[in-house]
Amino acid sequence: MLLYRSKMSTYKSSLETTHLKSITDLLDIPNLYLKSLCTYLVPLEFICAMMELHDTSDQDSLGTGKVSRRWPIESQEEPISVIREETEEELKADTDHTRPLTSKGRLQTHFPPKSRPTSSQRKYPHHPGSARSRGSSQAGTDSKKTISRANSRKSRPESSGSRLSRLGPDLDHSESDEENLPHRPRDHPPEIDFTTVDINDETAFDTDLEDKETTTAYDPTGRTAYIEGCKKVGVVPASYFLRHMNDPHLSMKHHGLGAQGMRAIAMSLVSNTSVLTLDLSDNWLGHPGGHAVCEMLRDNCFITHLDLSDNKFGLQTSESLSRTLQQNSTLTHVTLSGNNFDDKAAVHFSDALMNTTKLEYLDLSRNLFGESAGIVLGPAIADNSSLKEINLSWNSIRRKGAVAIAQGVKNNIYLKKINLAWNGFGLEGAIALGDALKGNQTLEEMDLTNNRVTPEGAVLIGKGVSVNETLTTLRLGRNPMQTAGCYGICAAILRNPNCALREIDFKDILVNKDFDDIFKQVQEQIPDIKMRHGGMEPPKKPRARIHPMVKLTNYIEKNNLRLVDFFNKFDKDGSMSVTYEEFQQGIECARAALQKLVKSESLQDTGIKLTQEEVQILLNELDSDGDGEINFSEMVSGHTGFQESQQENINVILTASQPRPVTT
Repeated sequence: MLLYRSKMSTYKSSLETTHLKSITDLLDIPNLYLKSLCTYLVPLEFICAMMELHDTSDQDSLGTGKVSRRWPIESQEEPISVIREETEEELKADTDHTRPLTSKGRLQTHFPPKSRPTSSQRKYPHHPGSARSRGSSQAGTDSKKTISRANSRKSRPESSGSRLSRLGPDLDHSESDEENLPHRPRDHPPEIDFTTVDINDETAFDTDLEDKETTTAYDPTGRTAYIEGCKKVGVVPASYFLRHMNDPHLSMKHHGLGAQGMRAIAMSLVSNTSVLTLDLSDNWLGHPGGHAVCEMLRDNCFITHLDLSDNKFGLQTSESLSRTLQQNSTLTHVTLSGNNFDDKAAVHFSDALMNTTKLEYLDLSRNLFGESAGIVLGPAIADNSSLKEINLSWNSIRRKGAVAIAQGVKNNIYLKKINLAWNGFGLEGAIALGDALKGNQTLEEMDLTNNRVTPEGAVLIGKGVSVNETLTTLRLGRNPMQTAGCYGICAAILRNPNCALREIDFKDILVNKDFDDIFKQVQEQIPDIKMRHGGMEPPKKPRARIHPMVKLTNYIEKNNLRLVDFFNKFDKDGSMSVTYEEFQQGIECARAALQKLVKSESLQDTGIKLTQEEVQILLNELDSDGDGEINFSEMVSGHTGFQESQQENINVILTASQPRPVTT
């Protein structure tokens, strides 16, 4: 550095200017070299050696009167490769331009002052061994390498400046002296490629010799954790999960994950911040998979809706789920239907119901809860302060369990919807639910489909409806309550002027015209009410009309009368002939006696129940000649012919009902 300062002080006046040409003229070196020195930070020793060489040249010129200007470059064996980014035009010009050679075939390293190329003609010299020289001789070969500043520091001892300083300042630069230079074996220092480096970007240079530490970026989606988890548990990653793991609503139902697949997914969901609704239904996770879900929910604070139905958890998982529901503060909707939870598991869920403060929806349908489970869950429902909807359908809650559930509904002041369908509450449960509707003023929807509610039970539920002012939906379909029970519910609505019911479901229950009439009155009171039933009862078929002759024959046989004795009852004058008037008078007297309910001998003898129309039909049947009178012979023939026709009809019916013989 001191040598550099002493030399630069000699040329202070020349260095004060910023024009690059003045410096090159002073140092007698090409503008290209100095530009390379300034741009690519060629070592300081090389600059000092060049300045010493310039002093030597000045001394020689003073003695001889000649100025010898040469390029201070390396020997032919170890050239300096100066590389910069070149345009296509420059590359093309390089191929056309060839530097002159010396008399011995060497590359000319200096030019006379007049023949020196101008700035517009200056190109990078094609040194032997350089990247461009090799590129021109070896087609298709690119040997350029990019190295850091640290590597350039390591190559400084082999730079041309240091070699020139070792050779001494008295080195003669004539062509003949170049042959006397000590021959050294050619070694190929690493070439420096600055073509792709931005000198204004500090990060483009490796200024530190230490290796940089590699750090792994945090993955909020959990994708990396899922891949590593799959490798750990030995399962194939689910492509659907990888594609949709950033969706707010993630559905993985029916994927057959199993316990191991769920463990890998749980590892990624621990850090996942995108999924808000997670559906894992029907994957047969079992207890290990359920435990993995519970462990994940202890750390995940983003999932709010969780569906774990049809995963065959059982009693062991119910305990873990209970602890999770009590500790997790973000879950609001949980579905656990179809997981084989029994009465023992109901104990754990009752603890969760009494201690949770965030859960708003709980589905425990299609499990194995019985009477004992109802007894346990009833008080828990009464004490819960966050639950708005609970589903206990498709269980076996009956008798005392049904009564306990109804009492829990009565004492809960937060519950909005309850589904108790397909449980078999029966009459005891109907009584308790009627009482619950009287005391509860927050419940809005109740489903009692298929609960063995009889007409009496429907009337008792109606007593609660007649007082309740918040219930909007009531479902009582598929119960054996018949049209009488439906009628009782409608009558209860009419007794409640503040009734809030807007939907009534009597699915698969047949109603009659009486119900239709009372429901029209309900519609007048509540115009926007909707009702569904199983349809109107089919009209009763009219009884088959009995032929008057049959009644006449039955009367004769019942009273053990002969036909002639019966005829004499009507033939008052003994003429063996009865007119239409006499026959009608006898029949009317018998009918009048029946209407007055007068018990007399004559009534018993002539008590034939015939209408006026039937009497006329009988007269037409018996008066075969149409003379307007019925004689005894006509009565006998008419009676006998009717009996024969009846017997023929009976034979036809019997023949049709007999099985036909099998033919081969």
